[in-house]
Amino acid sequence: MKLIKSYQIRGVPGEVLRFDFSGRTVELWAPQEPSEHLLVAHDGQNVFDGKSSTFRGKTWEMAQSAFKVGYETGNVPPIIIAIWHSSTKQDPMGRAKDLSPQRFFQEDVKVNLSSVLDSDLDLLHGDKYLEEIFTNYVPSLLSLLNLQITPENTALIGSSMGGLSTLYAAYLRPKDFKTALALSPHWVIGSEALVNRTVKELPAPGTHKVWMSRGTKGLDAEYEPFQDLADELMLIKGYQKDFDFASKVFKKTGHNESSWASYLDYPLRFWLNN
Repeated sequence: MKLIKSYQIRGVPGEVLRFDFSGRTVELWAPQEPSEHLLVAHDGQNVFDGKSSTFRGKTWEMAQSAFKVGYETGNVPPIIIAIWHSSTKQDPMGRAKDLSPQRFFQEDVKVNLSSVLDSDLDLLHGDKYLEEIFTNYVPSLLSLLNLQITPENTALIGSSMGGLSTLYAAYLRPKDFKTALALSPHWVIGSEALVNRTVKELPAPGTHKVWMSRGTKGLDAEYEPFQDLADELMLIKGYQKDFDFASKVFKKTGHNESSWASYLDYPLRFWLNN
């Protein structure tokens, strides 16, 4: 773990610290008071810094929302750990390899992309990516802060493929966190089979909280039948709407950082309003 940069972001106190973990960039923002909550975010390039964002300088403005919602709900704002994906010019599919629900695609869910061959599925490393988050990045950075945070107070958040990875992590590593916040999960890559497998493998009701959402513009509009199916299956599984499960539609929002930032306070309240 090597500190490579620190910088401030508008609207919140403190600094974002950028670290290199053996080639993986991970960023950390912490409130000035000791926090009891931890938010772990996929696609860290787009979380804090407009200069690193892949969407025209737009970010999730996650620290700003966490700062506001934390105090609104009577909590010290959560610590945020943002994990950069590994796409590069040399490996443009690095993000997909990180965030794919590896076992589902390798076992029984067909990927709806003609460009993806069966041999490509052997290159997925979503399991290792999640393992590194919870056995390396998170404990190392919490140790730096001299804090311990329970899984009950830990949430994982992501959008699109990051939404799928968040739900997959609830299956693969259920003891590491208890709230899954999946915005615009990219169901179309596996259609009904992916929805069925994902919901089937989620932890039993009463152990975790699960948020899902979608917009109505662009790619998000294509998610409607799959998200409707997911909602139905979640209720059949025994999750209770607006208690340990929420699914929301945000009209006139699409598949981009600005849209997710515009309603980020809703999933954060769902998590922090215990």
